[in-house]
Amino acid sequence: MSRLSCALAAGALWLLASGPTLAQSQNPSLSGARQPQAAPQQPLAFPVSPYSVTLRVDQMELLGRVLAEAPTHGFELGAFSPDQALALLASRDVAARQTGQGQLIGLTLAYAKAVRSGRLPLTSFRTDWGLRPAVYDPGPEFVQAVAQDRLGPWLDTLPPPYTGYQTLRRGLVTYRDIAARGGWTMLPAGPDLKQGSTDPRVVALEARLAVEDATVAVDGVALFDEALVQALMRAQKRFGLNPNGVLDKKTLAALNTPVALRLDQILANMERWRWLPQVLPADRIQVNIAAAVLSVFHHDVPTLTMRAVTGRPGDETPMLQSNIHSIVLNPPWNVPSSIAAKELWPKERANPGYFARNDFIVIPTEGGGSRLQQKAGPKAALGLIKFDFVNPYGVYLHDTPSRARFASFSRLASHGCVRVEKPVDLARAVMEGDATWTPEVIDATIAGGKTVRAQLPQQIAVFLLYWTAYVTPDGQVNFRDDPYGWDRLLVQRIAAALSGSA
Repeated sequence: MSRLSCALAAGALWLLASGPTLAQSQNPSLSGARQPQAAPQQPLAFPVSPYSVTLRVDQMELLGRVLAEAPTHGFELGAFSPDQALALLASRDVAARQTGQGQLIGLTLAYAKAVRSGRLPLTSFRTDWGLRPAVYDPGPEFVQAVAQDRLGPWLDTLPPPYTGYQTLRRGLVTYRDIAARGGWTMLPAGPDLKQGSTDPRVVALEARLAVEDATVAVDGVALFDEALVQALMRAQKRFGLNPNGVLDKKTLAALNTPVALRLDQILANMERWRWLPQVLPADRIQVNIAAAVLSVFHHDVPTLTMRAVTGRPGDETPMLQSNIHSIVLNPPWNVPSSIAAKELWPKERANPGYFARNDFIVIPTEGGGSRLQQKAGPKAALGLIKFDFVNPYGVYLHDTPSRARFASFSRLASHGCVRVEKPVDLARAVMEGDATWTPEVIDATIAGGKTVRAQLPQQIAVFLLYWTAYVTPDGQVNFRDDPYGWDRLLVQRIAAALSGSA
């Protein structure tokens, strides 16, 4: 047994006799968190429990190990460091040992809350961050886990139980290592580089790609050869860019994004994983807003994937969770008043007859007002199918007659709703098993042109998510632009919360 274990054992024997309550053992002077970038540490307000609990030596050691690994969950170095508590527990002074156990418990409860439900106060959420973590009090579960000798299994349940989160943890290690080695050198601007180019910047490009791609062989030759084309295409795919093998302006900007910002993206996405429920429905639809991709899951396995068009900056698609309850075949478009005022009425005034040519009608409303509606048909902005779910933002999934955008690698162009590339396939997927709305009936109804609402045989969960960093099956961290600035804002608001200024 180590000297620390012997000291902990001595402390545990004394504490077994005294049995302090958590409320009695809190020590708010212990710094449990700090701002990023090594800012001065701030004291944590440790959760208080009314229960009495005393830890064994092995339980203290387990908590010490778990807290020491807290940075692997994206927390700042030292945020939940158990060093001071363990030093007190190793003391010969019984009062110090009592304080040490109280601090260790307080750190554990603070860590449990942070890793389960995140560090951002609900008051700091934007309105359109409609995914909110469930309120979580770790105290009762902790006390029960100690009493039932299940502390280890309980600690294992705290982080988000998703592969996407665990793979980002590994990605965090990779990019922290890159940062510790100095990151990467910014590539100089210049003309586009492509296969056959001979330019000193080719050598710099090869070295830059090798930082994130271990398969790149750095030979120092200023020739843009086929191997470099393939390496650059792999990088472009990871950034969600057109994999054309050309170092163009967009690719240059992605490669020149500093490693510190990539780390912020990883941390922000890990935080957002904590906003999800502990169990996702096995059958669900997920939209990655930032990547503009929709996936259908059946029995927790993706069975259908398609491109999407999501909200442009300024008309952001909100993050949310809901349930699709029905589809509308041949839907009219009831134009939001803001779009009518800002975009459509000016077009009609500038070009009289615009409404008639595009199947818009003006519908009188109570009080002498009016609203715009675009009739169902080939010109309708909602296309052939609309997918409805309850939400406070008035958004939905829908078809579109404008198909060109789906071929683009930049697909943030809507007013906030989500346009889907394969609406008929999606309709068949959500109606699967319904005896009335068979694929043939869906097709025939669409062809008939009549507006019909069809209830789903069983509502299906839909999640609109904002993933700008995720890991693909090959183990590579993929990044997308932060089009709404939500990564940066989330990191800033967490830092403000930790500093006490939120």
